[in-house]
Amino acid sequence: MLQRKSLRLPNHKTPRARFAPSPSGRMHLGNLFAALLAWLDIRALGGEMLLRMEDLDPDRCKPAYLDQLADDLDWLGLDWDLGWQAGKVAYQQSHRTAQYEAAFETLAHRGLVYPCFCTRKELLAASAPHASDGARVYNGHCRTLSAQEKTALLESGRRPAWRLKVPAEVISFVDGNFGPQQQKLESECGDFILRRSDGVYAYQLAVTADDGAMGITRVVRGWDLLSSTPRQIWLLEQLGYPVPTYCHLPLLVSPDGRRLSKRDRDLDVGVLRQKTTPEAVTGFLAHAAGLLAKPEPVHPRDLIPLFSWEKVGTQDRIVDSEALLTHR
Repeated sequence: MLQRKSLRLPNHKTPRARFAPSPSGRMHLGNLFAALLAWLDIRALGGEMLLRMEDLDPDRCKPAYLDQLADDLDWLGLDWDLGWQAGKVAYQQSHRTAQYEAAFETLAHRGLVYPCFCTRKELLAASAPHASDGARVYNGHCRTLSAQEKTALLESGRRPAWRLKVPAEVISFVDGNFGPQQQKLESECGDFILRRSDGVYAYQLAVTADDGAMGITRVVRGWDLLSSTPRQIWLLEQLGYPVPTYCHLPLLVSPDGRRLSKRDRDLDVGVLRQKTTPEAVTGFLAHAAGLLAKPEPVHPRDLIPLFSWEKVGTQDRIVDSEALLTHR
């Protein structure tokens, strides 16, 4: 069964949000936009803000980025009630494997997980695209393997990933910004990975276990994760945790319509710190969020009384990152 070890966190009745970046590179404007709006949302409610590093993937996440990332957020003017202690990051997913193992065992004990031996090539050939976003839905091939078939595959050297058996249910929720949402788990999500074949726990399990254990009541993040929310809600319920309120925000995109990303080396915080001020960056982002009529220097705390989701809306924002460097 799931062992809930206390994190010795403050009063869970207080609203609590988190910002959970991946230390896979220097943050760009899109990351700062999400951090700022998550911070403003919870501060407007008088709640607590937690910083957590999602560094599960050892191939992409580097220790050198951990403290740098937190220092960049501090430079912007964001503060933390939890997760940033004595100048060090307190919560890292790479240090919480025992918690994910306990959650996995809880689900396995209930017969909700099974080994999947499918190769990437087999998955691409057999899976059907999701109707709305193009993501592939697993066809459940390994769900019905016999014990003899599993043994033969193991003896052949195949290392399985582990999937969650999703039910034929519709998960509905009301997003704090995008409104009513629903998803048919079986046909629109499919059985998803909980643990990779190399033993690394997957994002969906880790983020759900962490949000539950850390008493998160507000999740603010980009709408690109909106389709992940129903499966996380269902997982939270299976693990006995309350479901937080989800608020998804629009993304920042370049003038050519491309989403800002680390991979494409969009304007990062390192460049911003050299060429402009945190107040100018905050004002630029606040204008993009609809909180200011024009981009002008401002400190995050001065935006708290101005924040509302009605102003933010749901439409992606086209931003000219280079234009920011002319505003100080």
